Amino acid sequence: MKFKRQAFEPLCQRTSSIIKLPMIWCKQGHGAGRDRYHHGNLREALLEAALDLIAERGPAGFTFAEVTRLVGVSPAAPYRHFRDRNALLAEVARRGFQRFEVDLVEAWNDGRPEPLRALVNCGRAYLAFARQRPAYYSAMFEARPPPEAEADADLVQAGERALAVLRGAVEILWARAPKNQRPPPRMVALHIWSLSHGIASLFLNCGEGSRQPLPMTPEDLLEAGILLYLRGLGLGGGEAVPADR
Repeated sequence: MKFKRQAFEPLCQRTSSIIKLPMIWCKQGHGAGRDRYHHGNLREALLEAALDLIAERGPAGFTFAEVTRLVGVSPAAPYRHFRDRNALLAEVARRGFQRFEVDLVEAWNDGRPEPLRALVNCGRAYLAFARQRPAYYSAMFEARPPPEAEADADLVQAGERALAVLRGAVEILWARAPKNQRPPPRMVALHIWSLSHGIASLFLNCGEGSRQPLPMTPEDLLEAGILLYLRGLGLGGGEAVPADR
Protein backbone atom coordinates (compact mmCIF):
# COMPACT_ATOMS: atom_id res chain seq x y z
CA MET A 1 0.00 0.00 0.00
CA LYS A 2 1.48 3.34 -1.02
CA PHE A 3 0.53 6.71 0.41
CA LYS A 4 0.95 10.12 -1.13
CA ARG A 5 2.32 12.70 1.28
CA GLN A 6 0.46 15.98 1.48
CA ALA A 7 1.20 19.28 3.15
CA PHE A 8 -0.88 20.02 6.19
CA GLU A 9 -1.61 23.39 7.77
CA PRO A 10 -0.59 23.94 11.40
CA LEU A 11 -3.13 22.31 13.68
CA CYS A 12 -4.33 25.49 15.37
CA GLN A 13 -5.02 27.12 12.00
CA ARG A 14 -7.24 24.20 10.97
CA THR A 15 -9.55 24.14 13.94
CA SER A 16 -11.77 26.93 12.63
CA SER A 17 -13.29 24.45 10.17
CA ILE A 18 -14.59 22.19 12.94
CA ILE A 19 -18.39 22.05 13.07
CA LYS A 20 -19.60 23.85 16.15
CA LEU A 21 -22.14 21.94 18.23
CA PRO A 22 -24.13 23.17 21.23
CA MET A 23 -22.49 22.55 24.58
CA ILE A 24 -23.61 23.08 28.15
CA TRP A 25 -21.06 25.07 30.10
CA CYS A 26 -20.16 24.01 33.64
CA LYS A 27 -18.73 26.36 36.25
CA GLN A 28 -15.11 25.54 37.08
CA GLY A 29 -13.54 26.57 40.37
CA HIS A 30 -15.02 27.84 43.61
CA GLY A 31 -15.61 31.15 45.30
CA ALA A 32 -18.05 33.96 44.74
CA GLY A 33 -17.73 37.28 42.99
CA ARG A 34 -14.47 39.12 42.65
CA ASP A 35 -12.99 37.94 45.98
CA ARG A 36 -11.56 34.74 44.54
CA TYR A 37 -9.46 36.67 42.00
CA HIS A 38 -7.64 38.95 44.48
CA HIS A 39 -4.36 37.13 44.88
CA GLY A 40 -1.85 39.78 43.83
CA ASN A 41 -1.25 38.60 40.26
CA LEU A 42 -3.45 40.43 37.80
CA ARG A 43 -2.39 38.37 34.78
CA GLU A 44 -3.36 35.12 36.50
CA ALA A 45 -6.56 36.67 37.85
CA LEU A 46 -7.61 37.66 34.33
CA LEU A 47 -6.94 34.16 33.04
CA GLU A 48 -8.94 32.58 35.87
CA ALA A 49 -11.84 34.95 35.26
CA ALA A 50 -11.74 34.20 31.52
CA LEU A 51 -11.90 30.48 32.26
CA ASP A 52 -14.93 31.00 34.49
CA LEU A 53 -16.72 33.05 31.84
CA ILE A 54 -15.89 30.53 29.12
CA ALA A 55 -17.30 27.77 31.34
CA GLU A 56 -20.52 29.73 31.86
CA ARG A 57 -21.08 31.23 28.41
CA GLY A 58 -18.61 29.80 25.92
CA PRO A 59 -15.64 31.67 24.42
CA ALA A 60 -17.79 34.08 22.43
CA GLY A 61 -20.19 34.91 25.26
CA PHE A 62 -18.41 37.76 27.05
CA THR A 63 -16.44 40.94 26.47
CA PHE A 64 -13.03 42.08 27.69
CA ALA A 65 -14.79 44.62 29.90
CA GLU A 66 -16.76 41.85 31.62
CA VAL A 67 -13.52 40.11 32.51
CA THR A 68 -12.20 43.27 34.17
CA ARG A 69 -15.44 43.77 36.10
CA LEU A 70 -15.34 40.18 37.34
CA VAL A 71 -11.77 40.65 38.59
CA GLY A 72 -12.59 44.08 40.01
CA VAL A 73 -10.03 46.26 38.21
CA SER A 74 -10.25 49.30 35.97
CA PRO A 75 -10.96 48.76 32.25
CA ALA A 76 -7.43 49.94 31.39
CA ALA A 77 -5.59 47.62 33.80
CA PRO A 78 -5.63 44.40 31.66
CA TYR A 79 -3.86 46.09 28.74
CA ARG A 80 -0.59 45.86 30.62
CA HIS A 81 -0.83 42.09 30.13
CA PHE A 82 -3.05 41.44 27.07
CA ARG A 83 -3.48 43.68 24.06
CA ASP A 84 -7.15 42.65 23.68
CA ARG A 85 -9.68 39.93 24.34
CA ASN A 86 -8.31 37.73 21.55
CA ALA A 87 -4.87 37.74 23.14
CA LEU A 88 -6.41 36.71 26.47
CA LEU A 89 -8.28 33.82 24.84
CA ALA A 90 -5.15 32.78 22.96
CA GLU A 91 -3.25 32.50 26.24
CA VAL A 92 -6.03 30.41 27.77
CA ALA A 93 -5.93 28.13 24.73
CA ARG A 94 -2.13 27.92 24.81
CA ARG A 95 -2.21 26.80 28.44
CA GLY A 96 -4.90 24.31 27.56
CA PHE A 97 -2.72 22.75 24.87
CA GLN A 98 0.19 22.59 27.32
CA ARG A 99 -1.94 20.66 29.81
CA PHE A 100 -3.30 18.53 26.99
CA GLU A 101 0.22 17.63 25.84
CA VAL A 102 1.12 16.51 29.36
CA ASP A 103 -1.99 14.29 29.49
CA LEU A 104 -1.16 12.72 26.13
CA VAL A 105 2.45 12.05 27.13
CA GLU A 106 1.25 10.36 30.32
CA ALA A 107 -1.29 8.29 28.39
CA TRP A 108 1.31 7.23 25.80
CA ASN A 109 3.62 6.16 28.64
CA ASP A 110 6.56 5.48 26.31
CA GLY A 111 4.45 2.98 24.38
CA ARG A 112 3.60 0.79 27.34
CA PRO A 113 2.12 -1.74 27.80
CA GLU A 114 2.50 -2.02 24.01
CA PRO A 115 2.29 0.69 21.31
CA LEU A 116 -1.18 -0.03 19.94
CA ARG A 117 -2.79 -0.10 23.39
CA ALA A 118 -0.83 3.03 24.36
CA LEU A 119 -2.16 4.87 21.28
CA VAL A 120 -5.72 3.90 22.21
CA ASN A 121 -5.01 5.25 25.69
CA CYS A 122 -4.08 8.58 24.08
CA GLY A 123 -7.53 8.68 22.49
CA ARG A 124 -9.11 7.99 25.85
CA ALA A 125 -7.02 10.80 27.36
CA TYR A 126 -8.43 13.12 24.68
CA LEU A 127 -11.96 12.38 25.83
CA ALA A 128 -10.98 12.70 29.49
CA PHE A 129 -9.52 16.15 28.85
CA ALA A 130 -12.68 17.29 27.05
CA ARG A 131 -14.84 16.01 29.89
CA GLN A 132 -12.75 17.28 32.80
CA ARG A 133 -11.58 20.63 31.38
CA PRO A 134 -14.43 21.89 29.18
CA ALA A 135 -13.46 25.56 29.44
CA TYR A 136 -9.90 24.92 28.28
CA TYR A 137 -11.20 22.59 25.58
CA SER A 138 -13.57 25.22 24.27
CA ALA A 139 -10.89 27.92 24.24
CA MET A 140 -8.59 25.58 22.32
CA PHE A 141 -11.04 24.59 19.61
CA GLU A 142 -13.99 27.00 19.49
CA ALA A 143 -12.53 30.47 20.07
CA ARG A 144 -12.31 32.21 16.71
CA PRO A 145 -10.06 35.25 16.24
CA PRO A 146 -11.20 37.75 13.60
CA PRO A 147 -10.05 36.91 10.04
CA GLU A 148 -7.59 39.82 9.99
CA ALA A 149 -5.89 38.75 13.20
CA GLU A 150 -2.43 37.19 12.94
CA ALA A 151 -2.00 33.64 14.18
CA ASP A 152 -0.53 33.49 17.67
CA ALA A 153 2.81 31.73 17.16
CA ASP A 154 3.00 30.39 20.72
CA LEU A 155 -0.50 28.97 20.44
CA VAL A 156 0.25 27.29 17.11
CA GLN A 157 3.42 25.75 18.52
CA ALA A 158 1.58 24.49 21.62
CA GLY A 159 -0.99 22.76 19.42
CA GLU A 160 1.73 21.24 17.25
CA ARG A 161 3.55 19.86 20.28
CA ALA A 162 0.37 18.12 21.41
CA LEU A 163 -0.15 16.67 17.93
CA ALA A 164 3.50 15.58 17.90
CA VAL A 165 2.76 13.11 20.71
CA LEU A 166 0.31 11.26 18.44
CA ARG A 167 2.62 11.56 15.46
CA GLY A 168 5.49 10.03 17.42
CA ALA A 169 3.24 7.19 18.51
CA VAL A 170 2.23 6.50 14.91
CA GLU A 171 5.86 6.48 13.78
CA ILE A 172 6.66 3.83 16.40
CA LEU A 173 3.66 1.71 15.37
CA TRP A 174 4.87 1.55 11.77
CA ALA A 175 8.60 1.42 12.51
CA ARG A 176 8.94 -2.21 11.38
CA ALA A 177 6.88 -1.88 8.21
CA PRO A 178 8.63 -1.39 4.84
CA LYS A 179 9.03 2.31 4.09
CA ASN A 180 6.81 2.15 1.00
CA GLN A 181 3.99 0.76 3.13
CA ARG A 182 4.08 3.39 5.85
CA PRO A 183 1.34 6.03 5.73
CA PRO A 184 2.33 9.63 6.44
CA PRO A 185 2.46 9.76 10.26
CA ARG A 186 1.08 13.30 10.44
CA MET A 187 -1.91 12.28 8.34
CA VAL A 188 -2.66 9.30 10.59
CA ALA A 189 -2.20 11.44 13.73
CA LEU A 190 -4.64 14.02 12.35
CA HIS A 191 -7.17 11.30 11.52
CA ILE A 192 -7.03 9.93 15.07
CA TRP A 193 -7.20 13.47 16.46
CA SER A 194 -10.26 14.17 14.29
CA LEU A 195 -11.98 10.96 15.33
CA SER A 196 -11.36 11.76 18.99
CA HIS A 197 -12.59 15.32 18.56
CA GLY A 198 -15.74 14.23 16.77
CA ILE A 199 -16.72 11.79 19.49
CA ALA A 200 -15.92 14.36 22.18
CA SER A 201 -18.09 16.97 20.44
CA LEU A 202 -21.00 14.66 19.71
CA PHE A 203 -21.21 12.50 22.80
CA LEU A 204 -19.64 14.42 25.67
CA ASN A 205 -21.59 17.28 27.17
CA CYS A 206 -19.70 18.86 30.06
CA GLY A 207 -18.99 15.53 31.72
CA GLU A 208 -22.42 14.01 31.10
CA GLY A 209 -23.40 11.40 28.57
CA SER A 210 -24.97 11.87 25.17
CA ARG A 211 -28.59 12.89 24.86
CA GLN A 212 -28.91 10.01 22.41
CA PRO A 213 -28.52 6.40 23.61
CA LEU A 214 -25.23 4.80 22.61
CA PRO A 215 -24.52 1.10 22.15
CA MET A 216 -21.27 1.59 24.12
CA THR A 217 -19.44 4.25 26.10
CA PRO A 218 -17.80 7.13 24.19
CA GLU A 219 -14.42 5.66 25.20
CA ASP A 220 -15.26 2.25 23.75
CA LEU A 221 -16.73 3.86 20.65
CA LEU A 222 -13.48 5.75 20.11
CA GLU A 223 -11.37 2.66 20.74
CA ALA A 224 -13.38 0.69 18.20
CA GLY A 225 -13.01 3.48 15.66
CA ILE A 226 -9.23 3.70 16.13
CA LEU A 227 -8.75 -0.06 15.87
CA LEU A 228 -10.95 -0.38 12.77
CA TYR A 229 -9.18 2.58 11.14
CA LEU A 230 -5.73 1.14 11.81
CA ARG A 231 -6.82 -2.28 10.52
CA GLY A 232 -7.89 -0.60 7.31
CA LEU A 233 -4.34 0.68 6.97
CA GLY A 234 -2.97 -2.79 7.54
CA LEU A 235 -2.15 -2.52 11.22
CA GLY A 236 -3.85 -3.67 14.37
CA GLY A 237 -3.18 -7.37 14.69
CA GLY A 238 -5.57 -9.28 16.89
CA GLU A 239 -6.59 -6.46 19.23
CA ALA A 240 -10.26 -7.00 20.05
CA VAL A 241 -12.69 -4.29 18.96
CA PRO A 242 -15.16 -3.31 21.76
CA ALA A 243 -18.58 -4.82 21.12
CA ASP A 244 -22.00 -3.18 21.37
CA ARG A 245 -23.69 -3.44 24.74
